[in-house]
Amino acid sequence: MERFTISLNDDLAAEFDQWIAARGYSNRSEAVRDLLRKEIETKRLSKDEAIYSIATLSYVYNHHERNLAERLTSLQHDAHDLVVSSMHVHLDHDDCMETLFLRGMTQRIRSLADKMSAETGVRHASLNLVPVKMAMSHHQHGHHDHAHSHFHPRT
Repeated sequence: MERFTISLNDDLAAEFDQWIAARGYSNRSEAVRDLLRKEIETKRLSKDEAIYSIATLSYVYNHHERNLAERLTSLQHDAHDLVVSSMHVHLDHDDCMETLFLRGMTQRIRSLADKMSAETGVRHASLNLVPVKMAMSHHQHGHHDHAHSHFHPRT
């Protein structure tokens, strides 16, 4: 692990300590590490340097909207290799919230999110991307060779 020292004026240090306490960090180092990770991953995403990501896509919709639930389900089936799972919550008599857990190529995840968000009746859609490294793994199970992928956080 590499160590470095930074200097902060008293006001900035006090604000940073308040920020740390409000979020429950046990020390400044972990808070700085998280800030750096976030900044680096944001840069990767903004410059399209993140080839693979894990993600959540959350959205609210009115389940009475004509064929909307079927259209959303169809989009998920079309991207079955990206959709790991989904969670559906009934908010009231009309509205539902769904969260999709996704993994795969970042551009394909963004494309799916754009398509789903653009469906008439979908409101409050939010995509949260986390860039990852993908590695293929091969395992021997009896007489069968089994290959699958692992997604690891980058930083």
